[in-house]
Amino acid sequence: MAGKRKTKTPKQNLALGPSKWRLQHGGFGEAVRSADPETGTPVAHRYAMDTLGVMLGNGTITSEMRDAGEMFRKQFRCAALDTLRAMPLIRIPGGHAGDTTTEQQFQARERVAAAIDALGGPGSPAGACVWHVVGLESSITEWARRSGWCGRPIGHAQGQGVLVSALGVLAMHYGLTQRRAA
Repeated sequence: MAGKRKTKTPKQNLALGPSKWRLQHGGFGEAVRSADPETGTPVAHRYAMDTLGVMLGNGTITSEMRDAGEMFRKQFRCAALDTLRAMPLIRIPGGHAGDTTTEQQFQARERVAAAIDALGGPGSPAGACVWHVVGLESSITEWARRSGWCGRPIGHAQGQGVLVSALGVLAMHYGLTQRRAA
């Protein structure tokens, strides 16, 4: 009795780029070619693009707005306000339970608070959008679903508009753009 022959599925050529599955989860920048440190063979690295990179590529925001978002994200990380935390030292033998917040973190937290205040505070749409989308690196759609204004959900397009306007205010707050006469 003859069995069915298994058809060979062609293996994907890795030089062509990311798999179809990976592409549905976000865009990628151009391939950066370098040499593997261990073997010396040429490799191509494709880095995932963040929300600000995609918006800059689409022409939705300016480079000054992206720089302002990157500055906020850097300060946010330095302030240790993200949800990713290390294990508490009290659980490690020989660890101490003292306050582990550094002076650099306090200064970064003050700068983040000043930026959020410039956007209207943490309860304003712009402040909440920058906190979640730029600081915590949520997607605009995810933030829009969770947020609402006067009991109404915010759509993706409106959420993107809030982010664009907030990045413009941040760019002015950080001194990257000048105020123009109306």
